Formats: sequence, C-alpha cells, structure tokens
Amino acid sequence: MPNLSLLPRTPDRATLPFLPQAALARGRVHEICGPARRSLALWIAGQTQGPVIWIHAAWQTERLNPDGLHRFIDPARLLCISPDRPQDILWTMEEVLRCGCAPLAVADLGAPPALTPVRRLHLAAGTPEPAAAPLGLLLCPGDGGAPGVESRWHFAPVHAPGRQLWRLDRRRARTEPPRVWDIAQTRPRGAPVVVPGSAPAPGSAP
Repeated sequence: MPNLSLLPRTPDRATLPFLPQAALARGRVHEICGPARRSLALWIAGQTQGPVIWIHAAWQTERLNPDGLHRFIDPARLLCISPDRPQDILWTMEEVLRCGCAPLAVADLGAPPALTPVRRLHLAAGTPEPAAAPLGLLLCPGDGGAPGVESRWHFAPVHAPGRQLWRLDRRRARTEPPRVWDIAQTRPRGAPVVVPGSAPAPGSAP
C-alpha cells in the first residue's frame, strides 16, 4: 500500500478571475449562453494577454462588429477562423487548445455539442504546462446545455434608463454554487464591476 503522504501533490489549477468570487479554471472548457454571450466572451478576452482565437462557421450570418469590439478588447488581438464544415469548428478549437498558442479559444456554436467532443476539448486544454494552460469558451444559444463543461454562465442585458447593466448568472460550476450578479462597465476595456444589491437571489422569480 503506497504512503499517500509521499505522493506528489497535484498543483492547484490556475484560474482567470474576472469578478470578485467569479473565476474560470484554465485548462478547462466553459459554456456561455444567453443573448449577450458574445459580449461576455469579449469581456473575458479583455482580461487576458496575447492573441484570442475566435472560431465561427463560415455560413454564420451573425459576425463580430469591429466598431463594437473596442469597448471590450483591442480588435487587433482577435484572430477569426471560419471553417466550412460543422465538424471542423470543434476540431479547430481542439487543435488550438492542444498547441497552447493562445490563452483563450472561443467557439461560437449554433447548438450545444455532445459529451464526447467536450471531453476531447478538456483533454486538449490540459495538454500544455499548467501555468500556460489555455481557456476554452463554448458560446451556445438560448439556455445552452453542453454536457460535461466545467461551468455554465448565462449572460443577458438588463439595461435601465441612463445606465447599461448586464445580468450574469452562474448556473453550473463544479466547485462553486449558483450565483447571480448585475454588472456594469465603468470605462472602455475595463474589467466588469458588480452593481451591489441589484441582482436577484438564484432561483428567485424575475
């Protein structure tokens, strides 16, 4: 029987914090859903350094507007890839995560993927050294539902007269409970700021 106290300790997984008490584990794949899912992905991208790989289908009609990117990220950091075949979208993301050439890879999908591709993405994201492990984001319409993701976040606008607000709902996470925040942006390319007392408790009626 091996002495477990002598076994090497698994290093803590690095995270990307983007809100107080809200962080994304690196080397894993997370899902963002809701009407403002692309905005949250860009907000997260703005908290990273280096290139960001954005993958979307060649036939997709909704594209990123460079004029709207400036408030979240320098558009020059984005490298957009448009595969012609549906199966190549997740294959491209898998290869990007495996090589560790960018800190963040985003796949803009038309529907949640199956469990097996998500598992492959997790394995690919964990291939580089822990300190350099990339982050994967799956953008899914509606309420999402990709199986096997590390966490699931819903993001939607809740703008009020005179101010822009978004509601961030952590609906699933392996190590954290559900939670809701209302957040705002106080300056271009600035980190999101929590608006105290504005968000409902998780599971409460809107």
